[in-house]
Amino acid sequence: MAEDKYNRKNPAVKRILQEVREMQSNPSEDFMSLPLEENIFEWQFAIRGPQDSEFEGGIYHGRIQLPSDYPFKPPSFMLLTPSGRFETQTKICLSISNHHPEHWQPSWSVRTALVALIAFMPTNPNGALGSLDYTKEERRALAIKSREATPKFGSPERQKLIDEIHEYMLSKAPPFPQGRQGSEVQATNEENEIQGNPQNAALDGTEEELPNPVVEDEIVEEIAEETNETLSYANVVQTSQPIPAVSTSELKFYKPEPRVSKQDRLFTLAAVGLTIAIVFLLLKKFMKSNGYGAIFMDKS
Repeated sequence: MAEDKYNRKNPAVKRILQEVREMQSNPSEDFMSLPLEENIFEWQFAIRGPQDSEFEGGIYHGRIQLPSDYPFKPPSFMLLTPSGRFETQTKICLSISNHHPEHWQPSWSVRTALVALIAFMPTNPNGALGSLDYTKEERRALAIKSREATPKFGSPERQKLIDEIHEYMLSKAPPFPQGRQGSEVQATNEENEIQGNPQNAALDGTEEELPNPVVEDEIVEEIAEETNETLSYANVVQTSQPIPAVSTSELKFYKPEPRVSKQDRLFTLAAVGLTIAIVFLLLKKFMKSNGYGAIFMDKS
């Protein structure tokens, strides 16, 4: 790198060279970024798609342009690899970019910005400048394609740096998650096949017929009309004959009629007569105690 042509006392140059050394001495598997040898204010970078998202497995290249009064003003970002989330070769609008200088903090760095950029990828674009809203399937297809070849951009010097960064990212990247993608594609195809089957389509909008409920593991009582025979729970469990199915309408509206035996009727009549006799005796005693006993003397 041609560092001699830059004034090392310049705050921006001093800060940039410090970040270059830190990036080289402490590399990350999620991103890589280096400046051009002829212009340390222009950086090339590549980030890895965040895990558990439609970008997982992809390698996305881009360009960072640092201002002359960096780090007191934010850099600008441009994506070069199609991702379905950001437009290519267009300055994107992020809270860490020059579109929102009011959010930028001088303590932030290129490393900080790249980490934030990875976190921004799965978020909703909400119509931000330079953002795209592709489907997950389209973004997965672009993630696979991003590993096949590097984007072509600018001078041979830029292209050489892009190729070197791409090789580094490939060496650190795990195998593309084909298994999970395959299962998702298979599930999608099965769903489409079900929806496209005319026999299944004919069932749409119809209610599923419920099976007749069967009474299980309950104490079942049957009162016979003549013998008043009661079946115990043990007899029901041990029987080899299945309990007949009962329809929903029968369960809802069936009400057993009460059965009263002759003995119950006689007992009821006797209780009523005894009650009347007790009331009569109490009334008679009350009348005598209040001087009305003569009324009952002739009849007693």
